[in-house]
Amino acid sequence: MPSNKYVSDSTIIQFVNCKILREHKLQRDDLWVREGKILDPEKLFFDEKRSADQRVDCKGLIIAPGFIDVQINGGYGIDFSQATNDVRGGVALVAKKILEHGVTSFLPTLVTSPPNIYHKVLPEVKVHSGGMEGAGVLGFHLEGPFISLEKKGAHPEQYLRSFLSDGISDLIETYGTLDNVAMVTLAPELANSHTVVRELTGRGITVSLGHSVANLSQAEEAVQCGASFITHLFNAMLPFHHRDPGIVGLLTSDQVPHGRTVFYGMIADGIHTNPAALRIAHRAHPSGLVLVTDAIGAMGLPPGRHTLGQQVIEIQGLHAYVAGTKTLCGSIATMDMCVRHFKQASGCSVEEALEAASLHPAQLLGISHAKGMLDYGGDADFVLLDDALNVRATYIAGQEVWRK
Repeated sequence: MPSNKYVSDSTIIQFVNCKILREHKLQRDDLWVREGKILDPEKLFFDEKRSADQRVDCKGLIIAPGFIDVQINGGYGIDFSQATNDVRGGVALVAKKILEHGVTSFLPTLVTSPPNIYHKVLPEVKVHSGGMEGAGVLGFHLEGPFISLEKKGAHPEQYLRSFLSDGISDLIETYGTLDNVAMVTLAPELANSHTVVRELTGRGITVSLGHSVANLSQAEEAVQCGASFITHLFNAMLPFHHRDPGIVGLLTSDQVPHGRTVFYGMIADGIHTNPAALRIAHRAHPSGLVLVTDAIGAMGLPPGRHTLGQQVIEIQGLHAYVAGTKTLCGSIATMDMCVRHFKQASGCSVEEALEAASLHPAQLLGISHAKGMLDYGGDADFVLLDDALNVRATYIAGQEVWRK
């Protein structure tokens, strides 16, 4: 006989008059939240005999899962690859500021650095949930130093490394620890990389391929060893060639193990990737596209000249240049800007644009049971947007953490 005893006395909030992104469609429905989780209203009514304690009128807005940025190097004057006296404070500042762009979780990303930087920075920031204080940290993304010299991009050449012997000792010697590391970008053509890929994925760390001159066979072998992501597709890799499409060929490879998905990051800022290239990637493999900002410390700073690290940079519109030149020094895009540009440039649906910033990164990281979707029992991390995909409010664990 069912009991009328409440499962919990906690406040139940019902979000009404909204369009919820659920099962790949925007659906007119209500969203029910209690204790930071999404509730099944039927169980609430029939098992607990409860109703809402509080109603929030969303005035016709879209409710989408909170955005997840798996590649962000800093912002608002903070560079995560700098070992400052207040590493934690720098990450916390960025975590707070990105709430207004709909980001509820992120991977602070470190570019190629000397070992002492990793040893200082990595122990300072633990994986933690988000809240009023800012977006949650899902772990670090370590982009380098085990990458190709030819495709180093802006990574400092003097700190690049290769894998010696088994490769595992190189990881520990370089990074100091793999605690709180969620993702590592490496070049799969490096000797002993297969052992490293297996070791990292065995520890639950996502391996991404990037800054690489790998051919398609080398990329496929890395995927068969456990790699599952491509760092900023088209950038810092061999260009597509019809006889050997290189890493790009993974999007349509028939050598990817059954049941596995290769995801790929796209910087949809209108600068790093031509819209035609964006469309080719999306049409070839829509379910793998993950929007990333790849934002640097200049993101969020006003136009003009700024000092970042050892460099003076100049912000003009959406471009960040090395001062006095036309040399780009990274993205200053925000995640909501990337979502809007991706939709406009690719011609994809609203649902596809939103899932590329939420569901896909959650699936990539293996956390889609809790994040990236608005299914019953999942975390109540979500964003309210208007029909033009401008962020109006951000919620983490059912609590409003930012409102326009």
